[in-house]
Amino acid sequence: MRLAEEISRTDWEKIDQVIDKFKNKQGILIPVLKEVQDICGYLPKKVQHRIAQGLQLPASQVYGVVSFYAFFTTIPRGKHVIRVCLGTACYVRGSKQILDNLQRELHVEVGGITQDRKFSLEAVRCLGACGLAPVIVVGNDTYGMITPGKAIEIVSSYR
Repeated sequence: MRLAEEISRTDWEKIDQVIDKFKNKQGILIPVLKEVQDICGYLPKKVQHRIAQGLQLPASQVYGVVSFYAFFTTIPRGKHVIRVCLGTACYVRGSKQILDNLQRELHVEVGGITQDRKFSLEAVRCLGACGLAPVIVVGNDTYGMITPGKAIEIVSSYR
């Protein structure tokens, strides 16, 4: 959750260790990207370039994989990613009000990260839990049948 120029020497060493662990193996780009994103919090171009060099792959191939898969990100995310479903079932049951309330309470726009870098806020089209509408996901935890007030309580528990 740092800017690219703030990647520490220790993190660069960890990145190089991941690259070395997988070097000279086939089909390892996605696992390398996953482990490196876990280290940095995201995959800035500088890091993608280092991975491409270390794995002897074209930088365009690394970028293509990063930009194709939604679970990779090139921008910093908060420690906890909050996803608010705006699919039809959730929307008609008040998810827009939940999203608006979270934006107001956390002082963050959709797609943004809070000042303390603890939370990122995303609006998604479907979380596949329509029977629990409205639904939010914080990290890997799914919460259904919530209200705007309950959403704030849930998010506060992650502070």
